Amino acid sequence: MRRRGFVPNGGRSSDRVGASEVAPRARRATARDIPAITRIYNQGIVDREATLETEERTEAERRDWLAARDARHPVLVAEVAGTVVGWGSLNAFNPRPAYRFVVDFSVYVARQARGQGVGRALLGALIEEARGLGYHKIVLAGFPFNEAGVRLYQRLGFREVGIYREQGVLDGRWVDTIVMELLLDDRPPPSS
Repeated sequence: MRRRGFVPNGGRSSDRVGASEVAPRARRATARDIPAITRIYNQGIVDREATLETEERTEAERRDWLAARDARHPVLVAEVAGTVVGWGSLNAFNPRPAYRFVVDFSVYVARQARGQGVGRALLGALIEEARGLGYHKIVLAGFPFNEAGVRLYQRLGFREVGIYREQGVLDGRWVDTIVMELLLDDRPPPSS
């Protein structure tokens, strides 16, 4: 059974996004969401907490990105009181057919909405989407210094696979990334 609009923390949310007692609601992204998706993504790029991207994106680029997505790689947004406060996506892990049951994800939360359950709501909805799409495993590569993110992933059942040392360069410094995974089911592998 697929759950839509995963509600964390019993449905409570802080009023820092202009709503009290309103839970984040996840839904499929549309072209109308591009300005918010772009703004939130650029905050993540500037803040250097969630991506090795270093150049801010344009709405035109994000519009093309959304239009190119297929049914197995949806983009969701989280809303609180009608305002988009985060977005997440399921992303191809590897184009080789042997990896077709593994998916990567991205989650970005607006600065003013961080720490309010938005990331948890989005990730919960993405996990359910991944299950519904028949994926066996969901993986991530993130920053070990993003302790709140790592704790969230662990609470949702992800396990640490390892650390890639000096995986990328941000602001003239080597940055490590943590690799984590969550098995979504215990089914046997399909026969080729």
